[in-house]
Amino acid sequence: MSATTPAQAEQSAPKHMRAPVPVQTRSERFTSTEVTDFPEVTGREAMWKYTPVARLADLLTGELDGSPYVYDATTASGVSTEWVGREDARIGTAGTPEDRASANAWTHFQQALLVRIAGAEHKEVTLTRSALGGAARAAHTVVEVAEGANATLILQNSGSAHLAENVEFLLGAGADLTVVSVQEWDDDALHVAAHFAELAEGARLKHVAITLGGGVVRLNPSAHLAGARSDAELLGAYFADATQHLEQQVYVHHDGPETRSRVTYKGALQGEGARTVWIGDVLIGPKAVGTDSYEQNRNLVLTDGARADSVPNLEIETGDIVGAGHASATGRFDDEQLFYLQSRGITEEEARRLVVRGFLFEIVQRIGSPALQDRLQAAIEAELTTSVAAAS
Repeated sequence: MSATTPAQAEQSAPKHMRAPVPVQTRSERFTSTEVTDFPEVTGREAMWKYTPVARLADLLTGELDGSPYVYDATTASGVSTEWVGREDARIGTAGTPEDRASANAWTHFQQALLVRIAGAEHKEVTLTRSALGGAARAAHTVVEVAEGANATLILQNSGSAHLAENVEFLLGAGADLTVVSVQEWDDDALHVAAHFAELAEGARLKHVAITLGGGVVRLNPSAHLAGARSDAELLGAYFADATQHLEQQVYVHHDGPETRSRVTYKGALQGEGARTVWIGDVLIGPKAVGTDSYEQNRNLVLTDGARADSVPNLEIETGDIVGAGHASATGRFDDEQLFYLQSRGITEEEARRLVVRGFLFEIVQRIGSPALQDRLQAAIEAELTTSVAAAS
């Protein structure tokens, strides 16, 4: 009988039981649609070490209600919605779960909500969920954008929720999609989401994540720039209050030639126990010649007792690129800005509000939907009105 080498023994074992091997590149992470393929989450794992996993226990390990839910959708020419079965060929096209929460949602959803978008004329559609309730739930959404289609899709979330979900965006050649995911959940809501986008040749995606509510919100968007000259802009703005945990783990994979990406996330924190996490991964693959990429994260800490973690990562596997870079900064109010405003007769309280307002509005004003921008600006104003920093 021939001896089995340690390497052969490891490869013959189930994937989740193999000895941990350092992941050499971001694209080599283990993926699976089955929750049982992932080990139990301890909070020591690289992708979970910033997350309050105890608060998410029912979404990580428990049974989830994957039945269809109530939603509202505005109408527009060329846009349709319907529930489709798990066997639909489009499901799984844009990505596969990399963590247990995403896999748990994938394991338990019964039907996926399919949103079809067609037609070159720009249209705006709002999909609203406000009655999910407090039971642990799984959801799956597929957004199919036809070749040459142009649209803005607003995903509006509010009310109570204990939700784990996956959302896939399939952009055909030359398609142009702006998607705005707005999280205005109740204070006790739990929301863990993975957004996967697949871009064909010449497709353009603007993905905007605005998070103002919820107890724990972890939204991880990823964009696979598979087609030549595809373009992705990932933007985010978030405002965390006391005990609130808001987390974003962003991944951009440049795969096709002459692709471009820009990632800009900005957040403000106030109150004891307020916590934000931003992790940005950019991978420029060996075929992605001519890539132009840049990512940045900025955080403004308004009070003592708040904490922001920011981790940018950049991997380059080809030397033939236009440019690539990343930046991260976390700080308090700029004393010079406050002094300048106060020297013009503005009170310190109002000066602080103006600084935060301008800091976050830089993201909001890039959405491109005037009505939504106005509403989000009003929501941020409401946060600032109750800000501990404004009253100090």
